[in-house]
Amino acid sequence: MSTTETNALPDYAPVPRSALGPALNAQGYYVGRVERNLYWITDGTYVSAFLTTSDGVVLLDAPPTIGNNIQRAVDEIASANGVSNKVTHLVYSHHHADHAGASSLFDRNVTRIGHEETRRLLVRDNDPARPPNEETFQDRRTLEIGGERIDLAWHGANHSPDNIIIHLPEHDALMLIDIVNPGWAPVFQSNLTEDIPGYLEAPDQALGYPWKHFIGGHLGRLGTREDIALHQQYMADIAESSRKAIDSADLTRYFEKYGENPWAAFRGGLDEMVATAAAPVIEKYTGVLAAADVFTESTTFQVLQSIRLDVGYGSWVHP
Repeated sequence: MSTTETNALPDYAPVPRSALGPALNAQGYYVGRVERNLYWITDGTYVSAFLTTSDGVVLLDAPPTIGNNIQRAVDEIASANGVSNKVTHLVYSHHHADHAGASSLFDRNVTRIGHEETRRLLVRDNDPARPPNEETFQDRRTLEIGGERIDLAWHGANHSPDNIIIHLPEHDALMLIDIVNPGWAPVFQSNLTEDIPGYLEAPDQALGYPWKHFIGGHLGRLGTREDIALHQQYMADIAESSRKAIDSADLTRYFEKYGENPWAAFRGGLDEMVATAAAPVIEKYTGVLAAADVFTESTTFQVLQSIRLDVGYGSWVHP
């Protein structure tokens, strides 16, 4: 690609060093200890984890971008510690292909576990890369595998209808995917979230558990409770700014301009509201959360629409 082609691309604020994780190895992954026999793997963009037990390895998600490096990471740790490298169980956090699409790399005899809605959606999607989980639960389930405890809980829809909390109390760790990206702003439309009210409640639900280490599913490092709190403040600021933008909006000029084309008028008015709401948040969090300048407008659009449509804020009834 020529310099001319790259010069035409937009520039963004530098990524804060605090948002970055450890360097990847020559094969493109990093594997490290979370606590005792719980480990995490990243390719710098996606994160999964695994637990070595006396009965074999329990894998927590299988992102396809990490792919075969998952087994390489397991092999590396198993060899160093003299334990089995055989994956015997795979827990799905939710059904999305970007976190489960390497599941088929593992034996069909691996016990796959997830929420009942995860199974329904995987059966519907019929993706050979994501074999449906045979074992399901509705609200809560505790797994005892090789003397290790894993608590699974569904608190309702958030990022997706089936997204669950995976708590490892004996390892001081909690895994909740696609809600908080430690050190980073959410990607497109609040991490492509289907249920904004549930998404906004999920961090509080996570903080209700005892843990020190947070596995968020994206980017290159583990998170902390402080990362969750920072994300909550960021989202609260977006919500507050969105309400102010709704209160001050005047779409008259757009309807005067576009006449018989109401969609064009709505487009202009909504774009203005989103830009107005996002501007102070971008200013506040640039240099604090990586990519705040890249994706805050997109997330603000999603939150503002939820405030209008789910909460009913700014709604009016024609007299």
